[in-house]
Amino acid sequence: MRSTFHGLEVSKRGLIAQQAALNTTGHNIANANTEGYTRQRVNMVATTGIPYVGLNMSREAGLLGTGVMVSDIQRLREDFLDLQFRNENKILGYWDERVDALAKIEAILQEPSETGLQKVMDQMWQAWQDLSKDPINPSTRAVVRERSIAVAETFANLYKQLQQIQQDMDHVIGVKALEVNSLAQQIAAVNKMINDVVPHGYVPNDLYDQRDVLIDKLSKLVPVKVNYVENGMVDIEVDGRDLVNGYTSVPVAAVRNPQTGLNEFTIGGVSFKPTSGAITAILESRDVLIPGTMERLDLLAINLTREINNVHKLGYSISDINAGGGSSQIPFFVDRVKGGTADPTGAANIAINPAILASLDAIAAARPEPDGSVVAGNNENALAIAQIKFKIIPAGAGPTDFKEATTLDDYYRYTIGELGVKGQEAIRNQKNSETIVNMVAAQRESVSGVSIDEEMSNLVKYQHAYNAAARSITAVDEILDRIINGMGRVGL
Repeated sequence: MRSTFHGLEVSKRGLIAQQAALNTTGHNIANANTEGYTRQRVNMVATTGIPYVGLNMSREAGLLGTGVMVSDIQRLREDFLDLQFRNENKILGYWDERVDALAKIEAILQEPSETGLQKVMDQMWQAWQDLSKDPINPSTRAVVRERSIAVAETFANLYKQLQQIQQDMDHVIGVKALEVNSLAQQIAAVNKMINDVVPHGYVPNDLYDQRDVLIDKLSKLVPVKVNYVENGMVDIEVDGRDLVNGYTSVPVAAVRNPQTGLNEFTIGGVSFKPTSGAITAILESRDVLIPGTMERLDLLAINLTREINNVHKLGYSISDINAGGGSSQIPFFVDRVKGGTADPTGAANIAINPAILASLDAIAAARPEPDGSVVAGNNENALAIAQIKFKIIPAGAGPTDFKEATTLDDYYRYTIGELGVKGQEAIRNQKNSETIVNMVAAQRESVSGVSIDEEMSNLVKYQHAYNAAARSITAVDEILDRIINGMGRVGL
């Protein structure tokens, strides 16, 4: 037969269960704005009943309920949405960095603008055109020299700025390697805490949330694969390379390559290039995109100066005419590093011939007349140099030749146009990736996010259930008081 105090135990269990639900609801409300928090729900089940034996029956009349208990506190999380979010997040990380790198290159080149290389070259060609109109005027000669100096300085400045961006990105590789290493260590540390409590029957929901936030951040840098193992821990792989094993992490660092002078991204001391993510875009920008732009600047500078030098050597300067001899055949541009009369070997090495810097009369604007005489007022060489702007330079097989026949201007315009197309493509892909990431994040939030309205509704529901359980205890207490203190006192 059941105990007289059975009602107290049933109601007490109700109080405990509803109080747990109230506490969990309060925990959800408190973390409504916490990054990565997953709402929790208290699952309740009826406790095992006891036989209710009938008074005049030898068999059980039924099972008497014994109340309620909390079976678990469930974290409402969808693993598939986590997987989808991280897969899309790495793509977004890649395009974010790609857009950033292209934006920096475009900001340096500043095309089209009044201060870009195209404008400076146009001014130089115009200066040569003006010189052909008045080849002995010192002021027009001075303009040619100054415009040419501006071209040389612009080439060098652009090249050095691109080098600086490359060095900055190399530094970013080191920073990102430290970030990946830190995230891996934190994930391993949370794994350790989870492993300490799960074997004892506890479910550390908040620790799971902390770990998921760390994995989400890691997924933007490198492609991650999450493997769930025993005791609630996870192992992390990056493109098949182990990063986290239980509560130990593989060291990640940036190691400088002595041959290139650039940082290499390493996992466990071995050089590694991830296939996607922000780090992949940074590596590609540093090793491919920026060097490619620098190479095109070099080719433009080499061919520009070579063409001008070839024509300039054919001409006669005022100094040559006054000396009464032949052409001195001096180049207009020389290599800053090699010195002498060598043609420039790159965009950063262009310099004006010291002879021209010393005297404007050294500029060769004239060519011999049909009778072989040379006069100072002849303008044919200056005009020939001015027309180089429109000359189609044939393709060559050498390392300093254009690979297709083109003019100098068209080659530079193609370079700028190609960067512009790449920039537009990167922005388009970035926006598409961002849209997908936001969509998946919204879906995940709809499952795991805290809704204040829903939690307030639950709060009222659990509060009423708690009050009803408390009122049940009061009713049983009154019954027991009547049994204990009121029965057997007839006539007293």
